[in-house]
Amino acid sequence: MTILCVNIDHIATLRQARGGVEPSLLAAARIAEKAGVRGITVHLREDRRHIQDQDVYDLRQAIKTKLNLEMAATAEIIDIALKIGPDMVTLVPEKRKELTTEGGLDVAREKTLLKNTVSRFHQKGIPVSFFIAPDLQQVRASAAIGADIIELHTGIYVNATGKKQQTKELGKLRHAAKLALKLGLGLNAGHGLDYQNVIPVANIKGMQELNIGHSIISRAVFTGLDKAVKEMISLIK
Repeated sequence: MTILCVNIDHIATLRQARGGVEPSLLAAARIAEKAGVRGITVHLREDRRHIQDQDVYDLRQAIKTKLNLEMAATAEIIDIALKIGPDMVTLVPEKRKELTTEGGLDVAREKTLLKNTVSRFHQKGIPVSFFIAPDLQQVRASAAIGADIIELHTGIYVNATGKKQQTKELGKLRHAAKLALKLGLGLNAGHGLDYQNVIPVANIKGMQELNIGHSIISRAVFTGLDKAVKEMISLIK
């Protein structure tokens, strides 16, 4: 059964807008867990635009489910992650000026760097996921250098206009998922998923986890986080 992990980065975005302590990331994580999520995801960016180092340390100690740390494969962030010891890490590409993560990792091009990074985390017993486009070459490259999991970037599917284009992009996700399972990779997905487009992705054979943040936090502004999480879990099921 597909499970939900909630990305709470934008709780921190709101907090950073005033530079205070509210809203509390720990309170958000506890509400989400109580509502039924199976994991909490945060992205510790190099520019620290939302999540701060201490947030990750605090969440590591406080949450009862799973901590998924999204991160770029840079020396500074790798060292921090190894000290914190999250339940898993998801390696993502990162650009300073982007609003959110744009595109997936080019695993085929960055094999040496990523292979070394995977090895360091495996030495600490930490599983590694690669955030990649639903491209068969990238799936094969991910398996070849030792990733445990791939997270399929659903952004193009989400932004597809018209039923024909959306069906085409969903097909790419399904083909990539099928190959990932054949190669023994765990299968996750995320980016831009919301209450209108999530069901077809949740129903992809072998899908294990969906990482969803912005749409849940946006709905929570009007309904409360507890209800927003429960509504998404109901759709995924």
